[in-house]
Amino acid sequence: MTHSRPGTEPLTVLLPAHNEAATIALAIKSLQDQTSPPERIMVVADNCSDNTVRIALDCGAEVFTTVGNTDKKAGGLNQALRKLLPIAGADDLFMIMDADTVLEEAFIATARAELVADPDLGAVGGLFLGEKGGGIVGALQRNEYLRYQRDMALHEDRVMVLSGTASVFRAAALKAVAHERGSTLPGLFGQVYDTAALTEDNELTLALKTLGWRMVSPERCRNVTEVMPTWRDLWKQRERWQRGAIENLRAYGWTSTTRKYWLQQLGIAYGVLSLNLFLLMTVLMVLSVDAVAFSPFWLTLSAAFVLERVVTVWTGGRRARMLAAVLLAEIVYDVFIQAVFVKCVADALIGRSADWHHVEREAMA
Repeated sequence: MTHSRPGTEPLTVLLPAHNEAATIALAIKSLQDQTSPPERIMVVADNCSDNTVRIALDCGAEVFTTVGNTDKKAGGLNQALRKLLPIAGADDLFMIMDADTVLEEAFIATARAELVADPDLGAVGGLFLGEKGGGIVGALQRNEYLRYQRDMALHEDRVMVLSGTASVFRAAALKAVAHERGSTLPGLFGQVYDTAALTEDNELTLALKTLGWRMVSPERCRNVTEVMPTWRDLWKQRERWQRGAIENLRAYGWTSTTRKYWLQQLGIAYGVLSLNLFLLMTVLMVLSVDAVAFSPFWLTLSAAFVLERVVTVWTGGRRARMLAAVLLAEIVYDVFIQAVFVKCVADALIGRSADWHHVEREAMA
């Protein structure tokens, strides 16, 4: 097998796009402005009815148009990879990046360096921040993403999910996944993505880990991605994410790879129970007493909790800190996310299906 000189492995970026005229130009420009730009940028145009294709071509990207695809993002990527993977070298690199994502300029250089340094590394995931806008709903999502990024930066080798916003894969890892579909892994032989999965990024993470590939999410692999603009859109997005995670675990069962994912779901269930019991006890206590007495112990504990919430979003700036300090809004947000979890578990138990949800933006003129 012929290997490229270390550090020169060609990188092809695939941007799956369904009516992404409003964001595709910024995504492509962020790739072209990288300190280590990709050798190839290919927009995977899937059933587009807007100007996505024209804008992509005007920006200098290639366009791969799907044919007869009914399997959404995963199906479109499978069609493109079916063409590209057979002629790729084992050390070639592929980046899958959402069309509404903007990379920080060191993303690709950092990912390349990680993959060159460790031949057992199958993928490098990104750490994402929320874009501006979206009102209070957007601000709460940005705080959530800040905390996730902070946690991953502290434990970059403990990747739970390779973010669909932007991740770089070794070709050999993707080929191994395609080869093991239908036997070791769920799905159809020859396909990189399992089209039955609602959350293709989470499922591919499980597939790679099952096959023994390592992955990291370095602090310098950062990007900015969309936030849901309304509570309704956020509900639908999180419903797909959560239900997808549950269905992925069902497909893989209990294994040494999935054990911590099952325990994570149990941890979420415990969090739902404990937070709601705490809120219920607080309400009952307030209703049962004639006068409120302030305990130094509980005041100190509450202050420490607020401080933790503020510190963990400190890099987000003054507005992020103020929102965290208010606390009530974030508690409402937590209860909202937990309600999604409860509904998804209930739907899974009764066999109700979940739908894909795509938020289309107003196209650029």
